[in-house]
Amino acid sequence: MTVGSVALISLLAFESLAVGTAMPTVARSLDGFSLYGLAFGGPFAASVIAMVVSGIWCDARGPRPSMWHGLVWFVAGLVVAGTAPAMAVLVVGRVVQGFGSGLLSVALYVIVAQVYPEELHRRIFAAFAAAWVVPSLVGPAVAGLIVEHVGWRWVFLAVPAVAVPAGLLIHPGLRSMARAAVTGPPAGARARIGWACGAGVSAALLHIGGQQRGASALLLTAVAVAGLLVCAPRLLPAGFLRAARGLPTVIGLRGLASAAFVGAEVVIPLMLSRERGLTPTAAGLVLTVGALAWSAGSWVQGRIPKPTSRASLPRAGMACITAGIGTVALTVAPGTPLAVGVVGWAVAGLGMGLVYPSLSVLTLELSAPGEEGRNSSSLQLGDALFAATVLALTGAVLGAGAAPGVRSYLATLVVAAGLALLGALLSTRVTPRPA
Repeated sequence: MTVGSVALISLLAFESLAVGTAMPTVARSLDGFSLYGLAFGGPFAASVIAMVVSGIWCDARGPRPSMWHGLVWFVAGLVVAGTAPAMAVLVVGRVVQGFGSGLLSVALYVIVAQVYPEELHRRIFAAFAAAWVVPSLVGPAVAGLIVEHVGWRWVFLAVPAVAVPAGLLIHPGLRSMARAAVTGPPAGARARIGWACGAGVSAALLHIGGQQRGASALLLTAVAVAGLLVCAPRLLPAGFLRAARGLPTVIGLRGLASAAFVGAEVVIPLMLSRERGLTPTAAGLVLTVGALAWSAGSWVQGRIPKPTSRASLPRAGMACITAGIGTVALTVAPGTPLAVGVVGWAVAGLGMGLVYPSLSVLTLELSAPGEEGRNSSSLQLGDALFAATVLALTGAVLGAGAAPGVRSYLATLVVAAGLALLGALLSTRVTPRPA
């Protein structure tokens, strides 16, 4: 079950990263540049909706139905995309694939809650984190080789050959689980799905707006952010906006960490190539250092003794992210050695490795039986929506002028560090008040 679960997480990560490498060739081959933004925004919106559906489904019937439906939707979408005769068909396949990804990601978290003993949760989530990091190291390069030597269609069609066996590895463990009592959907389920549709559409607009320039980018981003402000709080735990103690703060910290890291990650290669003259390969290697440090941090948190305080690992991780991004910001000054930025990004990656798995563990610890699906869904929703919002806003800032400059780099890095600092200050609130 562990091998199959980690393999599926790796495939979800690989596909999300590989498509970015292949899509320019896909759009040129299918004459579909007009649908380029929708090819990314559509699946993201579908995954947001599916996360909510999966959370409801897992709590009502256990993780098995969501797991198998997610695998079928994921594989079917890949096949449709890989055999698409036109860009519109490929977008449909991508949307189906995205829906399957959302179902799978939540179901796998609930499987951890219901199958693995609590003392192994930190280790399995460390393995999940590594399963995301490794594709970030090799995914774009592998996808590029596939596109150049085999053809872009195999970026989609090769994945089912691994996804199906991975699902079969999980099957015996799922079959041995006690069947969940079939209950009706929880109160407010339909309303949650409606709000999820609104959040999904807003998230798609963020993706599309982030690929525009000028006034259209600002308008789409503003509409999307307004939509998220209306819809997202209704999908997250009560007290989320005021950082109430316990689960609301855990969800918020995950979103802040994700937003801070990706907000800096998109700026670093651009800054290093334009201001320091690094080649794309050299700038990419700096990001690789952060990914390796993330994996190392995940490994460390999975093997240290259980902390005496629930806040220890989140606090340490958010502090590392703050310090790391702040150190990277120093490289905006021409006189700062490049090595300073590399070390800073490694520290930020180490912090992400400490934060991500520990917050996943806390989410399950703070979930009452029958609520693992909803809370796992909220965790991943907050993560995705925070990151998408910051990416869109960062793109708008960098594209506001004729060309990005030192001030725009510094502004985005300072905002990213500020988000991480806010998370560090709030980290003590992950512990609920004593009853």
